[in-house]
Amino acid sequence: MGEPSRGWPAPGPENWLRAASRQVRHARVDPSVPNVARVWDYLTGGHDNFEADRSAARQLLAASPLMAQVGPASRAFLRRAVTYLAAEAGIRQFIDIGTGLPAPGSVHCVAQAVDPSCRVVYLDNDPVVLSHARAWLRSSGGGATSYVEADARDTVAVLDGARRALDMDKPVGLLVIMMLHFLEDAGDALARLVAAVPSGSYLAVVQPARDERLVTVARRWNQLGTVQAFLRDRGEVARWLAGLELVEPGIVEVHQWRPAPGDRDYPEGMPLLGAVARKP
Repeated sequence: MGEPSRGWPAPGPENWLRAASRQVRHARVDPSVPNVARVWDYLTGGHDNFEADRSAARQLLAASPLMAQVGPASRAFLRRAVTYLAAEAGIRQFIDIGTGLPAPGSVHCVAQAVDPSCRVVYLDNDPVVLSHARAWLRSSGGGATSYVEADARDTVAVLDGARRALDMDKPVGLLVIMMLHFLEDAGDALARLVAAVPSGSYLAVVQPARDERLVTVARRWNQLGTVQAFLRDRGEVARWLAGLELVEPGIVEVHQWRPAPGDRDYPEGMPLLGAVARKP
């Protein structure tokens, strides 16, 4: 497929794309208010942001320099998790919930590098994200990508959107990376999603831990943003995954989950909890 670029790869089947993708409203963008996706875009080296987003990101970096490393660490986990699901677990369908703005190494780039037939549904409820998805949504020749405008807590909307693109009678990979900390009722939302997918499906999560380096960041963000952030400990993440089969090494800091050659280590720790688990 070639190397991923900022623009998404070559077009997939146009008939499938028209059937699987839903029209979204034009994004109502207020450049004076920090936006979660645009702040994250800035922190991960992107350019789709405004001064309000950059100012907020700089304040988060001032609260904890660790924030400069959070983006690369979480994206490296995503790459390894998707590679594992496609190459070792045999998953060919993915739902990326709370996808954020398009970036190199997005799910379809990684999955379709393993098998070009992989299909990926991106889901977000942010019209800013979806306007970018509509402009950049492309796939490899054998697979397909789609987007769904829905809230992760609205299980019916999530599944209705996914069914237009995926065979929901077959296992899927649910990816919920750096999104659950924006949901106060994250455990309930996750339980409904897991209950709705078939046996043999997998769940991959990343949740910021209740670590002092992130407590200061969350406190500052909750003063700046319109969406509140919630940190959690390992015990709460374990409760989310109860009844699922954890893939080794279980619930660990993201850089410790199956590191690949050349992946960065964080000797002082990276307080993002990551895990992959299978639904029996």
